[in-house]
Amino acid sequence: MTKQQDIQLFPLRVVMFPGSKLDLQIFERRYLDMISHCLRNDMGFGVCLLREGDEMLREEGRQSFHRTGTYTRIIDWDQLENGLLGITVEGKAKFRIHNAWEADNGVLEAQAELSEQDCLGQEAIPVSEEFSGLVDLLQSLENHPLIEQKDLHVDYGNLWEVGWRLSDLVPLDMDQRQQLLEQDDPWERIRSIEKFVSILANNR
Repeated sequence: MTKQQDIQLFPLRVVMFPGSKLDLQIFERRYLDMISHCLRNDMGFGVCLLREGDEMLREEGRQSFHRTGTYTRIIDWDQLENGLLGITVEGKAKFRIHNAWEADNGVLEAQAELSEQDCLGQEAIPVSEEFSGLVDLLQSLENHPLIEQKDLHVDYGNLWEVGWRLSDLVPLDMDQRQQLLEQDDPWERIRSIEKFVSILANNR
């Protein structure tokens, strides 16, 4: 199930999933405008992976980006010591873009369909015994000092959450993460993760 919505976009060299948290420093005028708009209107924005171009759009530069991303909401914001605006966003739901355009202020906007399955608040799917090794891996990753700082709260009995957090924390390249994001079936996603983990283990 999906619901259609017009959203603003922030193309980055990162892939987020529902429940992912990301700290950003905002300095471009167009994105300051976007964040201000989101805070005033209690709205979120979409994060999607850049295919081509820089995160900061330069004169005569161009950006192309993947059409599947994650709708995020701002959960914290503050002015940093360097004078920039710092925000923390949390992924809420996967989306797919049908049409995208550039607004007058330079912010990218899109007509998107937000998933009502691949999202926070979805009914839990029990994790079967066959994936117990991946649950153990996720628990060990979560105990890493750098990961502990993120203060994650993972429901290890929910296949959705186990898949999202492994997609975040297993050392994969961005194209692999994007591939996992684009998969709609949580069992397909967890089995893809299993294959990636096996390849990583064999390459050690």
